[in-house]
Amino acid sequence: MTGKKPPVPQLPIEDLVAIVEQAREGAIEPEQYAKLKAAIHTLALLQEELGSKKTSIERLKRMLFGASTEKTRAVLGENGTEEESASDEETGAEPDRADGGSKRKGHGRNGAADYPGAQKVKIRHPSLHHGESCPACARGKVCTLEDAVRVRFHGMAPLRATVYECTRLRCALCGQVFTAPTPEGVGEAKYDESAAATVGMLKYGSGFPFNRLERLQESYGVPLPAATQWDLVRGATPTLVPVYVQYILQAAQGRIIHNDDTTMRILRLTPQQRAAALSDDVKGERTGVFTSGIVSVGAEHRIALFFTGVRHAGENLGDVLKRRSQDLPVPIQMCDGLGHNLPKEFETLLCRCLAHGRRMFVDVAANFPEEVRFVLLTLKEVYKIDALARRDGLSPEERLRLHRKESAPLMEKLREWMLSLLAERKVEPNSGLGKGIRYMENHWDGLTQFLRTAGAPLDNNIAERALKRAILHRKSALFYKTLNGARVGDIFMSLIYTAELAGVNAFDYLVMLLRHPREVAERPGEWMPWEYRATLARLDNGPDPPA
Repeated sequence: MTGKKPPVPQLPIEDLVAIVEQAREGAIEPEQYAKLKAAIHTLALLQEELGSKKTSIERLKRMLFGASTEKTRAVLGENGTEEESASDEETGAEPDRADGGSKRKGHGRNGAADYPGAQKVKIRHPSLHHGESCPACARGKVCTLEDAVRVRFHGMAPLRATVYECTRLRCALCGQVFTAPTPEGVGEAKYDESAAATVGMLKYGSGFPFNRLERLQESYGVPLPAATQWDLVRGATPTLVPVYVQYILQAAQGRIIHNDDTTMRILRLTPQQRAAALSDDVKGERTGVFTSGIVSVGAEHRIALFFTGVRHAGENLGDVLKRRSQDLPVPIQMCDGLGHNLPKEFETLLCRCLAHGRRMFVDVAANFPEEVRFVLLTLKEVYKIDALARRDGLSPEERLRLHRKESAPLMEKLREWMLSLLAERKVEPNSGLGKGIRYMENHWDGLTQFLRTAGAPLDNNIAERALKRAILHRKSALFYKTLNGARVGDIFMSLIYTAELAGVNAFDYLVMLLRHPREVAERPGEWMPWEYRATLARLDNGPDPPA
C-alpha cells in the first residue's frame, strides 16, 4: 500500500536570510532555529549526494520528497494494464512483494485475537448458568455460546512507578520499630527487570531516543532520566550476552545467509579502537562506521545479527562463519553487488539480489518507459512463480524444478533482449538504462542462482528489512556515543528482531531472560526465542528426574 509522502519543509530563501541577520543581532526564536537547522541539514545532504557518482535527479527527488512505492503498477502507471490486474486476481496475491505474501482486504481493524499481550478478564453472567431455564420464555434451556468480546484500551506512561508507603510503628517503651511488609513479589531493587526490557524495546526496537523518553516520562509525572535509562540497558547487557553469543554460533550453521550494511555514527571512536578492528591492508584507508545486518536462515528458524563498527558486512560475516561446522556444506550467501559484502576467508555459494537490479530500472522509468515496462513485467512473472511455490508449500527441490520450467525461459528472454539493446546501439551504455543492463549482465550468475541451486532466494529483502531497525535508530537518535554503546544496541536489536522473526513476544522474551540470569548463563542454548517457553515450563515443574 502506498504510504503518504512526508511534508516538504518550506524554507523560503528570504526567511533564511532574515533569520541569519537576526542571529547577528541576538538570539533567534525556536521556530526560526528549527528552520535554519533544517536548511543546513538539507544543504549538507545535497552536497554529500552531489559528490556521489551514483546520484541522479530521480534519486534526489526521492530523498527530498519521500520515496514512493516501487510496485510495478505504481512505476508503470497508477492503474496498470488489464493483463496485470487479471493476473493479480487469479493468484490472489501481490506479486511485487518480495515475500510473495498476499494482502487481505478488509476493514483494517484488529480483532480480539490480535492482542496476545492484552490482559484477559473472564466475566461470568451474574444470574444465568448453562442448562438453566430461559428467563424470557420460561420453557427452553440456555446453552453456552462463544464469548462476546470487548476490547478496551487504557493510556499510561511507558514505564509506570508504584510508591509503597509502608506503615511504621514504634514501641514507646523499648523503641522497637515495626514496618509493614511490602506485597509479595516486590523486591528490594528499585527497577524491575521489565523496566530494562521496556527501555531496550523503545530505544533499540523502535528508535526512541533516551532524551525523548525522558521528556515523555516527565510529562506523565514518572520521571526517568536519560542517564538512568542507559544504566538500565547497560546493566541488563551481561545477562543477554550468552544468548547473543549463542545466536552467532547457531547463525553460523545456517543454510542461507543474507547480509548487508548501512552507515552509522559513533562519536567517540578512538584511533586505537579503529586500528584494532581493521586488518593491515585497510588501516588508514577506511574512515566510515557501519552497522552490518546478517540474517541466517536455517531449516526451521531465522536469526538476525547486528554488528556496529568500522568493519564491513563481509568482514563481520567472516567472523560469524569461523564458527561454522566443517561438516556442513558451503552456505548460500545472498547480498547485493557490492564487493565488501563478501567474506574473504570463506567460500560461499553467491546469490545476487534481484530486487537491487530491478531498482536500477525503476529509477529511470520516466526516461525509458517502454524498456522499463518490459523488464518489470518480466521480473513480476518470476516473483509470481516464486510466490506460487511458497503458497503451495513446495520443497526446495520442487521449487527449483518449477523455476527451471517457468522462470528460466523468462530470464533468458530478458537477457537476450538487454544484450540486443547494447549490441544494436539502441541504448547508450553510460545512460541510466545502460547502467542497469550492465549491472544485470555483470552479476547474471548470482542473479540467476535460483535457477541452479535448490533453496536459493531471489533477493536480499529480509536483510534490508532487518537494517531498517538500525536506520530508524540512526534517524531518531542520530548516533551511538561509544563503541560500547553500539555493542549494547547490537545485542538488544539482535534479540528483539530475532524474536519477532520467530513470532514471539519480544518484550516477554527479554523480561524472562533478565529474570533468569543464572539459568541463561549456564544453558544459553535453551533460551532461544523458539525454546524459552518450554525451558520456563521445565523450570516451573522442577529439575528433570535423574536418568
